[in-house]
Amino acid sequence: MNKAFIKENDTDDVSETDQETSAALPAGGINYITAAGYKRLKDEFLHLLNTERPEVVKVVSWAASNGDRSENGDYLYGKKRLREIDRRLRFLTQRLDSAQIVDPALHTHHEQIFFGATVIILREDGSEQKIRIVGVDEVDPSKGDVSWVSPIARALLKAREGDTVVLQTPQGPEQIEVLAVNYPMS
Repeated sequence: MNKAFIKENDTDDVSETDQETSAALPAGGINYITAAGYKRLKDEFLHLLNTERPEVVKVVSWAASNGDRSENGDYLYGKKRLREIDRRLRFLTQRLDSAQIVDPALHTHHEQIFFGATVIILREDGSEQKIRIVGVDEVDPSKGDVSWVSPIARALLKAREGDTVVLQTPQGPEQIEVLAVNYPMS
């Protein structure tokens, strides 16, 4: 059948990364996030909505006015890009709606590990590692930012400076010592 007679379905090409990221939130659905992380998501949402989407709509409208759409690359690519943008906007809307902004600087127990803490740990192999516990949408392994739902963060939460915690790894349990706990200043 000619593609012109087949209805395109937005759900046919759902991004696996969006599904994986969505699944990263715990069952309760609360998306803990720092103020900076929330701002980054909001800025991306507004950029897509106010800048990128209108530009793509203009290109698609222009391409559609050129006639035959079945072999019109600008039209086909534009429609695909619109689906990608709309899918990302839906995803960001869900994340922003479920977001609960946490200010790590407001923690009163600075010696205990909670969301937003920067922790220096001593691994069993003798290496020191610096990690910061952040929201699932703020993870950046190159900076040492780990999600609060990650195994290492779960093992460290509520521990104190000087404590030893057990991290379950694929190679087996690992003893980790907490060397320092820091929070950003407000």
